[in-house]
Amino acid sequence: MRLDLLHKISRKLVNENQVIIAEDLNIEGMLKNHKLAKAIQDVSWGELIIQLRYKAEWAGRTFYQISTWFPSSKTCNDCHYIMDKLPLNIRTWICPNCHTEHDRDINAAKNILEKGLKDLEDLKNDQKISNKIEKSGLGTKSDLKQKLVESPTSVSKKLKKSSKQVGVKKQEISDSFQK
Repeated sequence: MRLDLLHKISRKLVNENQVIIAEDLNIEGMLKNHKLAKAIQDVSWGELIIQLRYKAEWAGRTFYQISTWFPSSKTCNDCHYIMDKLPLNIRTWICPNCHTEHDRDINAAKNILEKGLKDLEDLKNDQKISNKIEKSGLGTKSDLKQKLVESPTSVSKKLKKSSKQVGVKKQEISDSFQK
C-alpha cells in the first residue's frame, strides 16, 4: 500500500514538473533520534527520493538535491537572515531582522526551491565555462561534481574519459618540464 502511494506521488511530481528539487537529508542520522525514527520510517523518505531520481531520469527531467547542511528551515526567505537555533518543536517563527512570520515547512520549501534553482543556474554557467575549457584542450572534471541525475554508465564513462584526459595533461606538463 505504502509503496503504491509512493509510486503515485513520485509519478505525479515527475509528470507535472521539469525540475524537481529536494533536500539531501541525512536520513540515517535522523533515525538515530528515537523520538523521530518511527515517523521517519513510516513516511519512507529514502524510497521517495530513489523513485523521484530514477523516474526523473527516465522522463528526461532534472532532479537535484541541495546540500544536507543548507539551513533551509532557519533562513528567512524574505531577507535571508539565518537564525542561530531553531528547535524542531518550533513550527512557526518570526524573523528578528524583517519581522516576517514563517511557517517552518513552507519557509524551508521556498528556500530549497530558491537554493536549488540557483545551484542549477551556477552549474549551467560552470558547464558553459567547462565546455570552453574542453574546446581549448585543457579538460576539466567540474561537470562530474554536479548532482544532476545521470545513469551510472554515463557517469562511469565520463569519469574514465576525464581521468584519461587529466592523466594525459599531467604527462604533457611533466614532459614539458623535463625538456
